[in-house]
Amino acid sequence: MSTLTPGANTSVSAGVQTVTITYTPVAGADLDVSAFLLTDTGKVRGDNDMCFFGQQSVNNGAVKLVESAAGRTVFSLNLEAIDQAVEKVALTATIYENKAKFAAFPVLNVSISGGIEAPIPTQGMQETALILGEFYRRQGAWKFRCVAQGFAGGLAPLAQHFGVDIAAPAPSAAPTPAPAPVAAPAAPAPASKVNLSKITLDKQRPSISLDKKDGDFGEIKINLNWNRSSQNSGGGGFFASLRGKSGGIDLDVGCLYEMENGSKGAVQALGNAFGDFRDAPFIQLMGDDRTGSVSDGEWLRINGKEWRQIRRVLVYAFIYEGAPNWQATDGVITLYIPGEAPIEVRLSEEGGSKGMCAIALLENVGGSVRVNRKVEFFKGHSDMDKAFGWGMRWAAGSK
Repeated sequence: MSTLTPGANTSVSAGVQTVTITYTPVAGADLDVSAFLLTDTGKVRGDNDMCFFGQQSVNNGAVKLVESAAGRTVFSLNLEAIDQAVEKVALTATIYENKAKFAAFPVLNVSISGGIEAPIPTQGMQETALILGEFYRRQGAWKFRCVAQGFAGGLAPLAQHFGVDIAAPAPSAAPTPAPAPVAAPAAPAPASKVNLSKITLDKQRPSISLDKKDGDFGEIKINLNWNRSSQNSGGGGFFASLRGKSGGIDLDVGCLYEMENGSKGAVQALGNAFGDFRDAPFIQLMGDDRTGSVSDGEWLRINGKEWRQIRRVLVYAFIYEGAPNWQATDGVITLYIPGEAPIEVRLSEEGGSKGMCAIALLENVGGSVRVNRKVEFFKGHSDMDKAFGWGMRWAAGSK
């Protein structure tokens, strides 16, 4: 194993490199890790050279954000596939909304394929943004340098430092109206800018509505991710007694749906009801992580081109094996809708011994997508069905 101190570098093999950033979670402070593809000027070529929570694959998949959970973020870099114009890939960490300083994170470590470790010394660090390290070309080969350089101001100033065009945040209050100006020729439409915001639905802000003029929301992706480590003290979770196992956490994501024509059903691994993306119900479960080893969790896809045919979708998760309570999972549902900021709902409540959580309700309201935070717990499908008035009959299933 090779351990790098700040400023030290080492050669890395070409091909796919997995970069894992681990840290000690800090309550109330989200840490976001991003990658910037830079030319010899030290700047990005355009906004598509920033890989972060709102844009998770860039350069035709050569750089991907494959996992982002509490305490752990994973990137995949195919160094051979990165454009020749890119001389450097900088990895950065920022504290969302500057809610803490890096000194509050006692452990922050970068691990790279092949046994390379770069522990970041955070003691006394008062910045809220940090350049962790960088992959760079040298005489036709790739190397990695541990940088560990603090940067004041958070993600937006850091992105602008690398040449990313950032969308201005919405004003918190309307300014006093000014006198109407003399009409001027229409200006050309401004170029699109990167939106660094993300939306967390909680008890203070439980819902949000999203509109599209043409009614086409594209591919709506819903991700369930969680802490997979074993945290059982009581030996098992909701189904552990049936399977005779305990250990790592296994959550399953699924949904109930109701179409505009009145038909209803469920998309979930239990019963092998994986759905269909191109035909009704236009919702599909992308596989089933039975082991908890898939780094980016589980995914539902909704065909937003057909949103007009869907009345409502209730997204839920249940503990198939592992954690005896929901707080232990650090679970989070994130909705990705093209052109919109990611929307996340965290499973922050205890949940008691109830193994099922109704997380979010998506409703078709006049063609818009209204996302409502629920985070309500139930013993099983039937109780949840009754609470939300779905009216389906339930029987035991298996996967």
